[in-house]
Amino acid sequence: MAKTKTVYVCSSCGADSPKWVGKCPSCGEWNTYVEEVMIKESPAKRIIPGLTESSKVRPVLLRDITSKEESRINLMDEELNRVLGGGLVKGSLVLIGGEPGIGKSTLVLQTVLGLTGLKTLYVSGEESSSQLKLRADRLQHQNPDCFILCETNLEQIFVQASTIQPDLVIIDSIQTMFTEVVESSPGSVSQVRECSAAILKYAKETGTPVLLIGHINKEGSIAGPKVLEHIVDTVLQFEGDQHYMYRILRSIKNRFGSTSELGIYEMRQNGLRQVSNPSELLLTQNHEGLSGVTIAAAIEGMRPFLIETQALVSSAVYGVPQRSATGFDIRRMNMLLAVLEKRAGFKLVQKDVYLNIAGGLKVNDPAIDLAVISAVLSSSLDISIDPDICMAGEVGLSGEIRPVNRIEQRILEAEKLGFKRIMIPYNNLKGFDLRQTKIQIIQVKKVEEAFRQLFG
Repeated sequence: MAKTKTVYVCSSCGADSPKWVGKCPSCGEWNTYVEEVMIKESPAKRIIPGLTESSKVRPVLLRDITSKEESRINLMDEELNRVLGGGLVKGSLVLIGGEPGIGKSTLVLQTVLGLTGLKTLYVSGEESSSQLKLRADRLQHQNPDCFILCETNLEQIFVQASTIQPDLVIIDSIQTMFTEVVESSPGSVSQVRECSAAILKYAKETGTPVLLIGHINKEGSIAGPKVLEHIVDTVLQFEGDQHYMYRILRSIKNRFGSTSELGIYEMRQNGLRQVSNPSELLLTQNHEGLSGVTIAAAIEGMRPFLIETQALVSSAVYGVPQRSATGFDIRRMNMLLAVLEKRAGFKLVQKDVYLNIAGGLKVNDPAIDLAVISAVLSSSLDISIDPDICMAGEVGLSGEIRPVNRIEQRILEAEKLGFKRIMIPYNNLKGFDLRQTKIQIIQVKKVEEAFRQLFG
């Protein structure tokens, strides 16, 4: 007879304890222990239909292993291919996470419907087949080889997969799947762990790539045990503000490519549209004569693009001045305001300062420091900055403009978009041939020099 046992399992590292504890002794996280009911039965061997019993694995010398280039599947989506490192590797396990309603299922279904000649099995544990049909009709894509399966039992999914023999499998979502091997509710730590391990075994032994869609918790990380992110080959984060139309696909982990790439999409009524040149969409051309607006040449991942930095400085209405930043680190903005007051002599103690990165983007590139302090000073003096100039530079605590990386890409991107001048740090052009560009390059050492160039 099976024995029932209640244990507490850490949702971060998977450690278990006979009683609840506030701080996990293994990983040090707080309030991560959840109660689970474990039923111990006689050990049974997991059988995945369609897989043959492999022979015992023996150790092999490293010099005897032959390496070959991984074959990839073209997903007919330049942004997704770029983030994956050139396409989807056969036999890989990819996890896509994001907030509810951000567009994870839309992205995957749109990609699947755009593939022709590729037999696909789309397993949905959250939506019915009629709901998926309505979404597919809205996306206006058709794939005659796309099979829809509304099922949450993992064993039944493997039976159908062995019958269809698909070239690509989609699981939407991993938190809704359950296996009969573990007696607990779907979405629990043990269920997610066992289901992901079984799917990984299926992907590696059959060579079928699998895309997993995962939920995130209130902290912003993938829901479920941390082992889920460890066993998969690639972890993609789909993020963005629901009130804005732009979505960013980042690579957090990638065993077959770089984690510095990102893809940008625009949410529309008929699905997601790829944004090949985000600079043209993030810039508005009607800010001439307006103060507090500057253009920064930023690098996000491996892609350069120009963003619009907006600042508003006004007299403080209340006793304590307000400091607010959208899309920019508020602590770094406070540091830049202190540099302005100490090194440049501009008094902002009794001023409210509001900073906004246009387009709803969140930028962590320190090279936009120069654009931030220029926008703040422009709004404080109520003097507009010439719209044909952009800037890139990190501001140090002593007021110096520090060099930034990949300055060549920033300069070429600014020239491509029609800017006439670009302000960069001094001695940041080592090895760069100035003859290959026609844009005027202004090199500055300190913030005082930058202000003299901008405001005279």
